[in-house]
Amino acid sequence: MKYADIKKYDIANGVGVRVSLFVSGCTHHCKGCFNAEAWDFNYGKDFTDEVIEEIIDALKPDYISGLSLLGGEPLEVQNEAAVLSLIKKVKKVFGDTKNIWCYSGYLYEDLLKRAESDDITDEILHSIDILVDGKFELDKKDITLFFRGSSNQRIIDVKKSLKNKKVVLSEKNRRRNEDAVKC
Repeated sequence: MKYADIKKYDIANGVGVRVSLFVSGCTHHCKGCFNAEAWDFNYGKDFTDEVIEEIIDALKPDYISGLSLLGGEPLEVQNEAAVLSLIKKVKKVFGDTKNIWCYSGYLYEDLLKRAESDDITDEILHSIDILVDGKFELDKKDITLFFRGSSNQRIIDVKKSLKNKKVVLSEKNRRRNEDAVKC
């Protein structure tokens, strides 16, 4: 796998200060994608054990809430083995003290179906905390949304969804202006 970028102090792609890995390779090719250069599976740098260690080191400070996986597409079949190796290392070092967000153009329901015959997809789904699912849709772009670009995308609490056998949305699956109204 190749990766496009690592952001070590990201506040745009999940709750709190996060380390974000932008993997390379995506077959969705969403119109208006903010990271279209990462569609190419050969774009960027090689994802190595040293890169995993760099991410682990970046996650160590207490003020870092967790890891966000974006792209490109982290859940392209070609990327999943490397993504899973990173997730396993994060879980081994930090347990549940650092949460893991994953952004995917694939729908949660489709990933569950794939997981029935793909052990790697299944293990990833059982290891992440939040899935932001669905392709970016330019005609549904909404800058008032928390942590997503278009209104069709959902912020899913994966652990609760797996336990309840139905989609459970995170409380962050709302608009920013809803918080302003509460003030």
